[in-house]
Amino acid sequence: MKNTVCKRLFKLALALALSGCASNPAVKTDAPDQVTGTIPNRSVEDQAQILTGAYAHSQPVQNFIRHMVQEHGFSESYLNGLFSQAKRLDYVIRLENPPQYHGPKPAHPKVGGWTRYRQQFITDAHINNGIAFWSSNADAIQKASVTYGVDPEYIVAIIGVETFFGRNVGKTRILDALTTLAFDTQRRSKFFTSELENFLLMTREEGYEPLKPVGSWAGAMGLGQFMPSSFRTLAVDFNNDGHRNLWDQYDAIGSVAHYFSRNGWQSKMPVAEQAKGYSGDATIELSATNGSEYWRVHPNFKVIKKYNNSDKYAMAVHQLAQAIKRGIYQSDNRVASYLARR
Repeated sequence: MKNTVCKRLFKLALALALSGCASNPAVKTDAPDQVTGTIPNRSVEDQAQILTGAYAHSQPVQNFIRHMVQEHGFSESYLNGLFSQAKRLDYVIRLENPPQYHGPKPAHPKVGGWTRYRQQFITDAHINNGIAFWSSNADAIQKASVTYGVDPEYIVAIIGVETFFGRNVGKTRILDALTTLAFDTQRRSKFFTSELENFLLMTREEGYEPLKPVGSWAGAMGLGQFMPSSFRTLAVDFNNDGHRNLWDQYDAIGSVAHYFSRNGWQSKMPVAEQAKGYSGDATIELSATNGSEYWRVHPNFKVIKKYNNSDKYAMAVHQLAQAIKRGIYQSDNRVASYLARR
């Protein structure tokens, strides 16, 4: 009799369990993405009434928390808990504050500076990986080019120069980098305080767990290395999944194209061509090992410099773009056919 009752109870429990599973076939989890830490509608669990950790006695951090509470409606205990976990990064301080040079300003660029810079980016590895990246993301790149009116080779080249096509997105926790730069350095503290503010707003808007995103020591993120302010204004949800994610290739491609478009890129217009010598304000001088190079630059060159205000940087992007474009003509008939029709 006892065994019979036990068997009946076991069958009843099993039936109820199976019924519960059938009514909830999809079980949602809140496991974050490894890079972005995306957790929809989730806040930092370790909330606190007081600020502890490395910034426990920092009046600037306390003032910043008060600002975020008053201006943007953040919870004070939430921010106390968040900044209690922030780390002061000594290597970030050293990178932001290199030893200053007090000698005379050179009349000409350092001999060979452009050649050494160029050798970092115009390599077989960058060109071949750029061709592979373009071929693998041909649909997204073509769509971004058409949508925003940006020549596709420059979309690819920016991602190549910035992160080697996503291989070097950075490993520094963004919260730590920006907190250190905002409150432990002086040279650009106002700028980084603003970026920290934008970062917290970004994480709230996009559902990121703020302790998870990683990037460069200066706080740049994703394949295109956007700062938080640029993320908020220029990043796009290009794959239409309801979420902007610059660590995703599709969203990164669309966002880079959007960045160029918003800064005035002119499709199918020249960027730069080599000149025989200096011929006015439209000419730049780059110091190569075998003597100075002179280049006549156009408005699109200045658009590239909106990304990084350096002639060497913009020229590296331009030359890598052209090298990858030449390679894609030889290796991918589908992309080459599209380029021929543009």
